[in-house]
Order: sequence, then C-alpha cells, then structure tokens
Amino acid sequence: MSVRRIPKPVLVLAALVAGAVILIVVQLAKGAAGPVSPTLLRPCVPRAAFTGGGLSGVVQRVVLEGLDGAACKLGTTREELVLSLSPSSTSQRLDRKAIEVAIRAGLNEAIDAERRQGNIPAFLVPTLHQLVEKTPFDKLIRGGVALGNLIP
Repeated sequence: MSVRRIPKPVLVLAALVAGAVILIVVQLAKGAAGPVSPTLLRPCVPRAAFTGGGLSGVVQRVVLEGLDGAACKLGTTREELVLSLSPSSTSQRLDRKAIEVAIRAGLNEAIDAERRQGNIPAFLVPTLHQLVEKTPFDKLIRGGVALGNLIP
C-alpha cells in the first residue's frame, strides 16, 4: 500500500482557505456583521490633524482643514457638506452660494495655518489665495475645469 502525497499547490491553497475562514470567523466574533455607523464629529470640534508629509500631505491638510472650517461656518458636518456638493444632492438645507463662500474662507484659513506651521513658503501664499478666489467651484465639482488651467 503506497501513501499518496498531496501536491504542494493543493496544500498551499488549503492553508489559504483555512486562513481566510479563520479570519472571517474572528471578524464576525468581533461584531463585523453588526450595523456600521461612522462617528461624525460636530462642527467646529478640532480633529486630529492629518500627519502625511511632503506636498501631498500639505494639500490634503489644506483641503480637509478647509472643509472643516467651511462646515463650521455653515453649522454642519464636513461629511454633510461634501455630500451636498454633488449636483444630484437633494439637500436643500445648504445654499450653494453660502457653501462656496464658506469653502473659500475655510481654504484660505487652512493655507494661512499651514504657512504659520512652516509647511507653505510665505511667498506662495498670495498666489494660493488668488487661486482659491478664482477657482470656479461649481465647474470644478461638475468636472468641467482642469486644475492645470487655473494656475496663472
């Protein structure tokens, strides 16, 4: 009587399937099947700052802090503000012009904050403020403007 050896690829596949099953069981035991409701912070409550580095990190902080500032001015959450930007949004609570004014102000404040922290050189700040003031946000949101066309 000979002993049949199981091919190595079959053993690897069996181990992967067993690992996946164990992972699913552990996550279900931790409540993964329960309802998920993200925590939405109240407006004007400081959040932990995004800690990414380089130009990408600065851009992300300016956008996130700008949206936070705009949401605070409008008395809403950042998430509700972003959702209300969609052209298909049914939210009538936020006025489009008020949103635009608040976003411009929030972005300008975020640029100034990044400058104070030394993340944006002072000589770039006037150009960035001008860019914020001249950006046609409605067209940008609808995808009708390329960012490269906005830089003077």
